Amino acid sequence: IEGQATVAYEIAAQMPGGRVPDIVMLPVGGGGLAAGVTHYFADQHRDPRFVFCEPAGAPSLRESLASGKRVKLAKVDNFVDGAAVAEIGREPLRHLKDFAADAVRLVPENRLCATMIEMLNVEGVVLEPAGALAIDALKDFSRKEIRGKTIVAIVSGGNFDFERLPDVKERALRFEGLKKYFIIRFPQRPGALRDFLEMLGPDDDIARFEYLKKSARNFGSVLIGIETKDRRNFDLLKANFDAEGVQY
Repeated sequence: IEGQATVAYEIAAQMPGGRVPDIVMLPVGGGGLAAGVTHYFADQHRDPRFVFCEPAGAPSLRESLASGKRVKLAKVDNFVDGAAVAEIGREPLRHLKDFAADAVRLVPENRLCATMIEMLNVEGVVLEPAGALAIDALKDFSRKEIRGKTIVAIVSGGNFDFERLPDVKERALRFEGLKKYFIIRFPQRPGALRDFLEMLGPDDDIARFEYLKKSARNFGSVLIGIETKDRRNFDLLKANFDAEGVQY
């Protein structure tokens, strides 16, 4: 905890004129970073607003604060592996126990993936899921809430295995509504695939095409994944399906 409190020292040292940030966004896993940073500012008699950022699938701090005691989660989504813990640390919770549960923002894992891709493509910054928590949680603030405010979002790690990139992209596309999967009753006749392709829009791409089983002599169930550039294109695609009597 004391070692991670040096992050708060660096924040204070870099603030112009000895000012204090209005808001400090803290990613939370075991809680050591959050405990250290909050403890440092308390010792300095400085009082920024702290926002704790946890994965939605591992809200151990939020559940503990809401219950008034240390809670062990029965189930954890391990996608945000650097912050997905079933139980907040005992000593960190001792430092954090006086904060309200609503000081914790829960970050949806799929939205987090969209933030990771955005940071990579726009800023050229590689973040692991836990490292992107504080950045992503900023999306929960309205512009009015943060206008004119000095906000520090702690980006805690870039230890990202690029073998996970396809999964991150998949989650991001699905969160943004740019990729959907359909199970379609597909006719077994010449020209059926060509007829299906004609229903697609110019920005629609087939990302997956897999026969699940042949349910009848003339039909088979097909899993089709479709990516597009605008989520509204799926409304047009479904309208085409309905007009052509496609069962999905």
